[in-house]
Amino acid sequence: MATFRTVGKFQLFQQGMRCEEDGDDRLADWQLPLCFTERRHLEKITAPQDLAQGWRMKERMKTVSVALVLCLNVGVDPPDVVKPSPCARTETWIDPLSMSPQKALEAVGNNLQKQYERWQPKARYKLSLDPTTDDVKKLCTSLRRNAKEERVLFHYNGHAVPKPTTNGEIWVFNKSYTQYIPLSLYDLQTWMGSPSIYVWDCNTAGVILDSFDQFARQRRDDHLV
Repeated sequence: MATFRTVGKFQLFQQGMRCEEDGDDRLADWQLPLCFTERRHLEKITAPQDLAQGWRMKERMKTVSVALVLCLNVGVDPPDVVKPSPCARTETWIDPLSMSPQKALEAVGNNLQKQYERWQPKARYKLSLDPTTDDVKKLCTSLRRNAKEERVLFHYNGHAVPKPTTNGEIWVFNKSYTQYIPLSLYDLQTWMGSPSIYVWDCNTAGVILDSFDQFARQRRDDHLV
């Protein structure tokens, strides 16, 4: 019967053989079994043949239109966000509280546009400051109509509205700025069409991703039917 025996730091495999010299019961060197002789250890090791797919699109595409949607409502914090004191308050390197709310809103929007213009100076930019649902709809459908088959970018700043919901909603305002109005990501995708890029600059933006993917698959399936 095969047994194991520990000698020092090594464990020897015994098959009933003994070294008779000096009465030592350890195996002689020539009796030790060879290791790693199984066929699986003798095969040539080769790298996998699968090649990783690149994330870049093969066909070049221009971003011809950019929607900059800012929900800041300067001076009014959303009800579900408790800000510590002190806390970060600057938007595009501007302190909104350093000037009147309307001027601050316009200054932040213009600064954001200038940052994007450094990346794509020839794109068509449209600012939507503290918008309603109808404002966002008109903006997105207009940019998609003019862009045709080219790419549209949608930038959403939601620092002054409640957090996105798990039902796939972001928030905008009513006309009198007395209520927060939910905006469905499904509707937004419908207005934006494709190809599109989305930038989510808001609290707990990661919550948006699951619902966004779900709605995108749903719209694709509806289109195929």
